[in-house]
Amino acid sequence: MRKPDFSRRNFVTAGSVLAASAFVSAVPFQTPGNAEIPNKEMLNARDFGAKGDGTTDDTQAIQKAMDKAALTNGAVFIPEGTYLCSELKVREGIGVHGLPAWSYRKGMGTVLSFKGGGSKCLINLTGAYGAYLYGLSLNGNNIEGGAHGILVDKADYGTQEDTPRIDTCRVEKFTGDGIRLERIWCFCVRHSHCFTNKGCGLRVRGWDGFILDNWFSGNGKAGYASYDENASNTLTGNRIEWNREGGIVIYGGSHYNITGNYIDRSGRCGIALLPGEKKNSCQTIAITGNVIYRSGKPEWGKNDDYDSSHVRFESVKGMVFTGNALNSGRDDGGNGSYSPDYGIVLKGLESCIVKDNVQHNGALKTLVVDLGEHGEGVIIKDNVGSLRKIE
Repeated sequence: MRKPDFSRRNFVTAGSVLAASAFVSAVPFQTPGNAEIPNKEMLNARDFGAKGDGTTDDTQAIQKAMDKAALTNGAVFIPEGTYLCSELKVREGIGVHGLPAWSYRKGMGTVLSFKGGGSKCLINLTGAYGAYLYGLSLNGNNIEGGAHGILVDKADYGTQEDTPRIDTCRVEKFTGDGIRLERIWCFCVRHSHCFTNKGCGLRVRGWDGFILDNWFSGNGKAGYASYDENASNTLTGNRIEWNREGGIVIYGGSHYNITGNYIDRSGRCGIALLPGEKKNSCQTIAITGNVIYRSGKPEWGKNDDYDSSHVRFESVKGMVFTGNALNSGRDDGGNGSYSPDYGIVLKGLESCIVKDNVQHNGALKTLVVDLGEHGEGVIIKDNVGSLRKIE
């Protein structure tokens, strides 16, 4: 998905980061041919009174900037600094841009620091059709109440594609989910990091999503999860690690492409495809080229024995699981217990291929657990490997 053409192309480069906050409020939008669009400028939140000193409540100032940008479907730039905020309501068709400078363990650059106060989220994207978030670090400060970092919360799917794009953002330490998208229809989350949230890293209820090149790390539930109706989502090139209730967890979903992800040290299954609340099957799913390592961390508990497995597929129709590499292990530095007990757990499949996966030192007890109850057209073979021997 191509980035919009207006002129953030210069100020987000490494060589121009320091100069950006000085000139950005005067930078006009540009067409591809560099012709200025009259009366459209990228607004600077500082011009609306935002301080970014970490103690001033900047909610109203940033909200005023976004409301002003909405008049022309423009954009707001938030310079580096720490902005204390409660809920911010993003408007339709605007961009909100920061300076992305976060590391793996620390948010830097443009930091929006959640102040709580009963807000259900820090950034509310509900109804923000076509909005774009770029380069923001969101810190929930572990404030109790279950607030989410970024939220779409619609009562129904409506008649229009949502199309928000969340790009190069860091979302950490929220007591809800990092990103929660409820009844979403068309979206993109890429190049972002959901870190140590008490809920899921990314939770999706909806479809037509592109989830590309992200980190979902150390979250209290799953890295990526869909517990309600969900379909047609693509997960590619993500690192999904150290999430307590699993790496990728999908209930009753369909039409997924799960390719080229690295899934490490999940508390339960690396990938779980399970029937939905109405007993509907997962179906039409391609899972290829993933590395799944150290699933089922025993110290984090499990619902039943088969949660200690790399993958668990129950009541799935029309799936191919091939060309994946599975390996057991324990915590970094040789600490903790080895896991998982099982490699691939299968039950109630129909028109599925589970073939040509490798499990060198793949599990502790059994590489493939076939619980039967399959329908027609099921191929399970050539999943080679070995059990890990622990002295």
